Amino acid sequence: MVRSSDFLMRGLLHAYYWADESLQNLLRAEGWPTLPRTQSTIMVNVADGCTRPSELARRLGITRQAIQQTIAEMEAIGLVQLSPDPDDARAKIVEFSPKGASIQRAALRAIRALDAELEKRLGKREFDILKRVLLEKDWGPVMEKPEARPVLRRKGGARALR
Repeated sequence: MVRSSDFLMRGLLHAYYWADESLQNLLRAEGWPTLPRTQSTIMVNVADGCTRPSELARRLGITRQAIQQTIAEMEAIGLVQLSPDPDDARAKIVEFSPKGASIQRAALRAIRALDAELEKRLGKREFDILKRVLLEKDWGPVMEKPEARPVLRRKGGARALR
């Protein structure tokens, strides 16, 4: 029987929830409002250099309309601003507003605390391995659906061996 606990993806997802919820708790302790997960994920992506709304939508797996609405909500509370894209006059990019830059600095402090706590819980060796595998190893390109290979049949319908 296959158990969902056997898959790495489950662990990665739960690790993401732990990190995001811990980050939100630490930011709230500093007086920042709790952000919906979509908004906090946008903040992480913008900090990572992903600033085009279309690319943000792709990364988050949401429609362009949904990303535009979320960015508008974030603009309304002063976290981000849309600016002309210096590489494409027809496009806009998402940037941190002054308030957004302040929350980003607070988030960086919180993330350092999260890393220190996780290192304490896992031990330095395991933490260093985890960090190396997640951040330094090249996982290669995103997997795509493999191309269907033709099935060769022998006379009488038996499959040919490859």
